[in-house]
Amino acid sequence: MSKIEEELEVELIVSEPRKYKVLLHNDDYTSMEFVVDILVNLFRKSINQAEEIMIKVHKNGKAVCGIYTFEIAETKVYQVKELAKSNGFPLLATMEEV
Repeated sequence: MSKIEEELEVELIVSEPRKYKVLLHNDDYTSMEFVVDILVNLFRKSINQAEEIMIKVHKNGKAVCGIYTFEIAETKVYQVKELAKSNGFPLLATMEEV
């Protein structure tokens, strides 16, 4: 058996990348309209989905707005922070491993 054939017989273990949920947190200053806008434009939710998530954030203190790989979740959290800051809101987004 050649060396190449031996190397090909090694079993490859491929695992799914870890997933992270991105959460929005309630505060007393960020407008509901801004939260819906973030959910529609940044998280690609429909108006109905965005309104449902916004209500969950308001009632429960936080809600999941999407589940992504690490890099994408990290980018979404950063984008929320930057958009909120540039619009004068303290909206907080965090990420947690699923």
